[in-house]
Amino acid sequence: SQSPWLRRSSRNMLPAVLRPASAVRSARLHARVLSTAAGSNMKTFSIYRWDPDSGAKPRMQDYEIDMNECGPMVLDALIKIKNEIDPTLTFRRSCREGICGSCSMNVDGSNTLACLCKISDAPKVKIYPLPHMYVLKDLVPDMSNFYEQHKSVQPFLQTKPDVDMSVENYQSKEDRAKLDGLYECVLCACCSTSCPSYWWNADKYLGPAVLLQSYRWLADSRDAKTAERLEFLDDAFKVYRCKTIMNCSKTCPKHLNPGKAIAEIKLAMDH
Repeated sequence: SQSPWLRRSSRNMLPAVLRPASAVRSARLHARVLSTAAGSNMKTFSIYRWDPDSGAKPRMQDYEIDMNECGPMVLDALIKIKNEIDPTLTFRRSCREGICGSCSMNVDGSNTLACLCKISDAPKVKIYPLPHMYVLKDLVPDMSNFYEQHKSVQPFLQTKPDVDMSVENYQSKEDRAKLDGLYECVLCACCSTSCPSYWWNADKYLGPAVLLQSYRWLADSRDAKTAERLEFLDDAFKVYRCKTIMNCSKTCPKHLNPGKAIAEIKLAMDH
């Protein structure tokens, strides 16, 4: 049989084991009481829905969310809707920190990354997929053409054949600084899909995102294929369909300037 001392010790230990879970439940209850006292803060999210397998036409579907129980970003709301209201809602997301570029979409008329876009104070938030791209489902655009265009500019460092790859390829601080504002691009396509010239000529015009990526390698002092890169771009469409509308620079969620990069490419081609 169990000794009296052990029985007393067990009774004394039991509350210590349960206390953390009890404290968590108490904190949650307290939060609910405060939320109820403050009143709900309901907001409507009107989201583009289309399922190609259903045969139905695209539609806008409204979801109501209590903002007292939701994070501050549009992606927080989308994840809450998918997890708690409608698991069929489809969208891309990954890092939640503006690094991967996956959650690009159109929110209240502006292309942005949902993870970096704060939910507005308006009573209704409208969310669409990126404009002028084929839609695979709901908020998921078909990025195939965009990625093929990116591949076409050979977005990687190309050195001379006789370069010794076993030693570091040094770059001065000044030359390295020329890449600032270029390498940060996350290929979200917000800029390209905001560009009317890209809407009209997406099959031939490379668009601001890809051209910024192209200039990133043209500006790299370690790259040895400048002439070949410029020759590839030298036709009537790849670069020169840019009409300096500058939607690209206005909409970039990373605050980059694709319009300036395109201007630098044109200047290099003219020389």
